[in-house]
Amino acid sequence: MPGRFLFTSESVTEGHPDKLCDQVSDAILDELLKQDPESRAAVEAMATTGFVAVAGEIASKADFAEPEQERTVRGVIRSAGYDDPALMFDDKSCKVDLHLHSQSPDISMGVTGGKEQGAGDQGLMFGYATDETPELMPLPILLAHRMTEKMAAARKSGRLPWMRPDGKSQVSVMYGPQGPESVQTLVLSTQHAPDALSDQIREELVREVAEPACGKWWHGGIKVHVNPTGRFEIGGPHGDAGLTGRKIIVDTYGGAGRHGGGAFSGKDPSKVDRSACYMCRHVAKNVVSAGLARRCEVQVAYAIGVAEPVSLAVQTFGTGAVPEERIESAVRKNFDMRPSAIIEHLRLKRPIYKKTASYGHFGRDDPDFTWEGTGPAGQLARDAGL
Repeated sequence: MPGRFLFTSESVTEGHPDKLCDQVSDAILDELLKQDPESRAAVEAMATTGFVAVAGEIASKADFAEPEQERTVRGVIRSAGYDDPALMFDDKSCKVDLHLHSQSPDISMGVTGGKEQGAGDQGLMFGYATDETPELMPLPILLAHRMTEKMAAARKSGRLPWMRPDGKSQVSVMYGPQGPESVQTLVLSTQHAPDALSDQIREELVREVAEPACGKWWHGGIKVHVNPTGRFEIGGPHGDAGLTGRKIIVDTYGGAGRHGGGAFSGKDPSKVDRSACYMCRHVAKNVVSAGLARRCEVQVAYAIGVAEPVSLAVQTFGTGAVPEERIESAVRKNFDMRPSAIIEHLRLKRPIYKKTASYGHFGRDDPDFTWEGTGPAGQLARDAGL
């Protein structure tokens, strides 16, 4: 990582319209998996003023009819903070339009059952890890998520009663030859009550959100932009229509690692867009945890209905402690990248997905996020000859 440069990542709160739709899609998936762990789903949501549409395909033995589907959607809206008609979008008054139907048999026949379960689609997936933070995540996205989490916590606790559900953060970090050197610029935007004053919003966001989120990275020279347009009263789905799958960089590495283009939310683990990205993160994190590299990116690619990946690649950007060929050989020996093996190893048939849909799918300290585990690191290091 030669020279010095600025790198920026963003995060959004659970009340952001796109993130709201991600949570709706994953909440429906969770309800299916609670009753039938073999459920398959591809669920999309759209939200705008007073209206949510949910569409997609499911294959499940779960007893999950439209009244339960609607209750699930309204529960997500309420938990995200939209419980006041004054916001022009709330859990009681919004219209919920449901269009879920059976999965295509052409897809089903390629992904059903056994160790040779095929991939649910073609595509390429990436995972990434870096030693610049204890979580082995890039610093900009990690701090951005911490700020949006603290924004939501301050709203829910009542500490900042003027705050409304929709919000965003952005963090710019100066990097040098050895990694991150300092935080340079923060952007905090949050929906607020009409009577909130700009000076009050700025002062309280810096005190309650920016400083504690940055921790040791906070310093007096950081340039902080708060609600740069001056006002942010109209927000949520009333201010901007939301869609599932429109925050894929927020969901992953903030742009620091490459992305294959597939979104996560609403997809059961037979969809390698989701499960293989989780596995690639698991592999990359174990490579870095093992001391085999300071940075690692893993790519895998599949053909629909075929179990074995069509390609697997490991890149360490010149930071490897041993040649990349040895690392890749050790990865192939220790990690089975067939879809059924990924699902079994990471225990992905559990109803754990709604909580992944806000504040990032990676770098989280939660036992349900099995892809963050580093148990294989020791054997991986030995097999690579470290």
